[in-house]
Amino acid sequence: MTYWNPVDRYGVDRFAADLASAGGSGLITPDLIPDEAGEWLAASDVHDLERIFLVAPSSTPDRLRSTAAACRGWVYAASTMGVTGVRSQVGDRARGLVERTRAAGAPRVCVGLGVSTGDQAATVAAYADGVIVGSAFVRALGEGGPGAVEHLASELADGVRRGREAQEAAP
Repeated sequence: MTYWNPVDRYGVDRFAADLASAGGSGLITPDLIPDEAGEWLAASDVHDLERIFLVAPSSTPDRLRSTAAACRGWVYAASTMGVTGVRSQVGDRARGLVERTRAAGAPRVCVGLGVSTGDQAATVAAYADGVIVGSAFVRALGEGGPGAVEHLASELADGVRRGREAQEAAP
C-alpha cells in the first residue's frame, strides 16, 4: 500500500516491474482513482499485478461499478469516512457498502479502516471477504514490541475464524 506520488516519481512501469520481481502480488493505491489510473492499469497488466482501489460509504453507484471493474483481486471498502487509524468500532455502514460493491460487480470485497480487535474482526469477517488491519499493528509494535504484535495477530485471526463460522451458519 502506498500513495500514488512515490510510484509516479519512481516510474510506473519500473515500479511494477520491481514490485513483481521482488515477489509482490499487487498494490493498494488509496489516493488513485480508476479514472486517473491508465498508466497503472497498463503496467499492472504487463506485470500481472493485482490492483486494489478503494470505495467509501459515500461512493456513488457509478463509482462502485467503475472501481469494481478496474480492480483485479479485490476491492478495499473503507468502513468509514476519514483517515486510517484505530477506532472503538467499525463503521456501521460497512456491511451495506460491501453489499453495494458486490452488487456493482466486485467478486471480493475486503474491509478496513479502524479494525483493531478480535471482536471487530469477527464482525467484519461475518459479511466481508477479508479484514484489513494496519494501524493496530503499528500501535502494538510501538507499545509492546514484537510480542504484542504476535498477540494481536492471534486475537485478530481468532476473530476472523469466529466471523467466518457465523457467516457459514447464516441462512
